[in-house]
Amino acid sequence: MSRRSVGAALLAAGLLAGCGFRLRGQQNFVFTSIAIQPNPGSALVQELRRSFKNAVRVLEADAPLTQAQVVLKVLGEQREKVVVGLSSSGQVRELQLRLIVKFRLDTPQGDELIADTEISQQRDVSYNESAALAKETEIALLYRDMQSDVAQQIQRRLAAIKKLP
Repeated sequence: MSRRSVGAALLAAGLLAGCGFRLRGQQNFVFTSIAIQPNPGSALVQELRRSFKNAVRVLEADAPLTQAQVVLKVLGEQREKVVVGLSSSGQVRELQLRLIVKFRLDTPQGDELIADTEISQQRDVSYNESAALAKETEIALLYRDMQSDVAQQIQRRLAAIKKLP
């Protein structure tokens, strides 16, 4: 190998390392226990409970809130299905699915760590009346995907907390 090709390889490696790209690793939290409300909650709340795995201890539904270091409150979860396209005969051709989740994070004493925050996701899906059953299954799958994505976004926001009061 010539000196030029070695220099070019080192320069390219330096540029890539300097861009800030890094794979997402496991989340690190400043708290070790969390209570998630409401209990038992929606499918999103259940997904959040599962997603913490071994990183944080999630309190059971009947445990007192004082055992938790933080309390995650899912204030609302709204699913919408909006028609965005019609055929010339007036039949639905395209839908937009929306999932809007509002949450906040407090300490058990009521101190606010994350103010009321809204996360929204949307997906476009084509629709065909002749394949209505298949499309409903696809829509359910898309909602589940959006729900999983929102749960990951909430986790990333919780991991961004650097210290507890």
